[in-house]
Amino acid sequence: MALRVGSKIFRSSSQLYKYTGTLAATLRGHLQSQSQIGPLHTSPYLRGAHDAEFNKAKERLSQLKEDPGNQVKLQIYALFKQSTIGANTTKKPGMMDFVGKAKWDAWTALGSLSQDDAQLKYIELINSLVSSDSSADSADPATSGKYTTLDVTNQNGVCKIQLNRPKKKNAITIDMYNEWAAALAEADKDPSVVLAVVTGAGDYYCSGNDLNNFMGVKPENMSKMAQDSSVLLQNFVDAFINFSKPLIGVVNGPAVGVAVTTMGLFDLVYATDKATFHTPFSSLGQSPEGCSSYTFPKILGPMKAAEMLLFNKKISAAEACKLGLVTEVFPDQSFQTEVWERINSYAKFPKGGYGLTLPEITLRQMPKFSFIPNSSFIRQFTPVYYVYTYSFFIQFLVFALVQEKQTRLKETLRIMGMRDAAFW
Repeated sequence: MALRVGSKIFRSSSQLYKYTGTLAATLRGHLQSQSQIGPLHTSPYLRGAHDAEFNKAKERLSQLKEDPGNQVKLQIYALFKQSTIGANTTKKPGMMDFVGKAKWDAWTALGSLSQDDAQLKYIELINSLVSSDSSADSADPATSGKYTTLDVTNQNGVCKIQLNRPKKKNAITIDMYNEWAAALAEADKDPSVVLAVVTGAGDYYCSGNDLNNFMGVKPENMSKMAQDSSVLLQNFVDAFINFSKPLIGVVNGPAVGVAVTTMGLFDLVYATDKATFHTPFSSLGQSPEGCSSYTFPKILGPMKAAEMLLFNKKISAAEACKLGLVTEVFPDQSFQTEVWERINSYAKFPKGGYGLTLPEITLRQMPKFSFIPNSSFIRQFTPVYYVYTYSFFIQFLVFALVQEKQTRLKETLRIMGMRDAAFW
């Protein structure tokens, strides 16, 4: 008896069984080949569409004219890896491989995100970057004068030092380290400057070190890079310690790394309620800098300082204010208006009013150099001790002792700026 299935005619049941067996084997082979290239999808058409757009996105990435900055580059890398390989199962890079560790952390943070979802996120991210890159509004604001990474202005006694790499979240390059220190030194010497303000352009205060600082370093040059970085950081921290006028931080967004640790050397820190403060040193195999192993326990208390510096806790602006790292928090919508009204009013104070009429000692430095003179302390300075016996020279005595105390503490802070956690 003949059997018809569609357009096929089978003379016997054995022919039908053989044909269906062949079909089953073909389908099984097809499924196996699909499983080798990735998980099965309910819509093959959609998968193909993702692949095509994903490949186009990879091509468009090379068309970017501007470096998108550390955070975005890490996000691109992580999404690409997740899209093409899946979840990260590789070994964590060594302590000195800063860039490798940052990439590994970014990829690992995606967890179990599916390859399909990673592709879609990658496509969306690249499209948004290409769109913003072609917009004239996306360019970084032009810097003024001799600074290429900062926008420095001096108006009505206020020196405003604005970190000016908004598309890179104001990540600190080697040039920015040098220029930031130079701007502080220049403001310190300028008699027209009453106080200085440090802030950031865009939506970040500062995202910490630019990863490009550590890229392309050959193993044989690692020692020289470490020595050069040591000198660079020492000069940078020195600029804060030696700044003899009031220094105010205007934290307009998230702050990371050295941008946070140096806040202990400011007189006032104002922050938007959208700001966060993060010191991820331990996760990077590094120790805190900027004198923070001294200033943070003094300001936050030992336990809270350890939570931030040793255990990488990110805190909000409200938490930072409660702990004493931030002076006051303002609503983001009124932040700039309220803060700058205050700062401009401060600049109208008599110049001699800062530092209790001693220009060499600022409000920022007084807590660090405060002391109660006693005989044992005075005897350390024999010439000054004899002066102490004459009331006529009492004012000179206080000035001399504070100056000596200041010099010693400055040197100690300078050393700790380099050795910090290891020093203690």
